[in-house]
Formats: sequence, C-alpha cells, structure tokens
Amino acid sequence: MGPVLSETKVVMMLLSVLQANASVMDVEANLRTIDDAAQRAAHAGSGLLLTPELFPVGYAPLRLHAELDPATLPNLRERLADIARRHGIGLVYSLPAVAKQESAWHITATLVNAKGDEVLNYAKVHLFGPEEHKAFVAAQEPPAVVDFNGIRTSMLICYDVEFPEAVRAAATRGAELLLVPTALSAGFDNVPQVLIRARALESQLNVAYANHSGHEDVYTFLGGSVVAGPDGSLLAAAGESPTLLFAEVGTETVKAARSEVPYLRERRPELYEEWDHRA
Repeated sequence: MGPVLSETKVVMMLLSVLQANASVMDVEANLRTIDDAAQRAAHAGSGLLLTPELFPVGYAPLRLHAELDPATLPNLRERLADIARRHGIGLVYSLPAVAKQESAWHITATLVNAKGDEVLNYAKVHLFGPEEHKAFVAAQEPPAVVDFNGIRTSMLICYDVEFPEAVRAAATRGAELLLVPTALSAGFDNVPQVLIRARALESQLNVAYANHSGHEDVYTFLGGSVVAGPDGSLLAAAGESPTLLFAEVGTETVKAARSEVPYLRERRPELYEEWDHRA
C-alpha cells in the first residue's frame, strides 16, 4: 500500500522551536519559560510552538519517577493548554503519562491547537539509556497523523527519530511535518547536524527537532535544535544557548520532493519483509 498524500492546497506556516534550560521539578519556572516563548512566537506570527522532551518538569527520569505525583498531571496539561489558548498558538509539550498497567509511565508528546484542544498524542516507542528504561516503559503504537493548520502533522520523541522505520511510519501515513521534542546530551552532534537532515530527505517531509540547553540534573545538553526541509536543507539551526528558532514549513516543498524522487511510492515493503525473514 502506497503513502496517503495530502490533497489539500499549498499551505505555509511559520513554526517556532524553543531551545531552553528547564529546572527539574520546578514546574512554575518551566511554565513561565514556555509562556514567554509562546507569547513571542505568537507575536511573530507563528502557528505552532514546539518545546523539548519533558520540558515542563525537566529531564531527569529517575527523579521524576521518585518525586512527581501523577495526580498533578491533569492540571499541568490544562495549564499548558491555557498557554496555547491565551496566546492563540498551537503548542507541542512533552510529559510523563501513566501507562495502561498503571504502575508504569510512558514519555508522551501532545499537540494542542490554538484553542487549547488536544488534537494529537504520541507515546515514545524507543527508550534511550538505563535511566529511561528504569523510569518508563516503551510504547508500541505507531505515530498518528492529523491535519494541523492545513499541514499533515505527526510526532515522534527524541531517540525515536534516530530509527528510519519510525520516521517512515509517519511519512507513509501522509505526514508532511514531523515534530520531535528531544533531550539530546552533548557529544551527539551528528544527530541534529546529519541524521535529522537525512531523515527529512529520505522520507521527504519537514522535521522540527527541539532540544534542551545547559545542565539539568546529571545531564549536559547539546542544544543544536534544527528544522530540516524535505530535500534535506537546513531551514533553521541553533547553537548551544537558549533561543527561539523560526522556520517556514509547508506542503509545496513536500509535494515537489515526492514528485521529483518518488521514494515513498517506489518502496518495496513486501520484499524488505522477505529479506528480514531470510536474515
């Protein structure tokens, strides 16, 4: 079965990517950072603000598991939705969420629209490192795709995007824009500089990648947030310091890339499955 491509008219949207330093377990400080970024992004005309992985509570898996009361999460989600609503901007935020087995948590990302309504949720499939594996459980559902401001939009989280299969799963479901909250440590420079652009190119979609900066708990983050276009071009890039990136993303470049080189249409998944069986 081939990819389901959007039949909508050509659409462009200004996207904002927050790169900042969170304070672990200081929700009030982190919400102020997001609120300020949302205000600036909306004032600049952005339709969407992407924030890093677990930013509202800070990235510290073991501390979160030990100290965070899951009963506080519904109110925190509502406060984040209110930020989007007050500033009239879409918002992607990442938080822990109780898994079906209840004693375990997922790492999740949520997209809310400018009215504060949840329109897309995703739970991280590929956990990275011993701390994440101790604090969370890996999800299994594929990335869903929704129409957001006229652009077919999907989400992954951090390590997920380093697997071509995960990005391709979004692309074959029709995604034109992939939003990726991340928490990438220093020393992995090739992920944003090489891999994100390769993922955008090989699946021919826009990829926005939002990272932390500075130190949190025992982690030192790379920064290096990027937005890549469907031809692998670099649309925006950050250094190590906190910043708010802006990039124009849309449907026209996606359609052009997929028309020029039909990677998605000319895949042979049945053959690849046979190869796997032979391995």
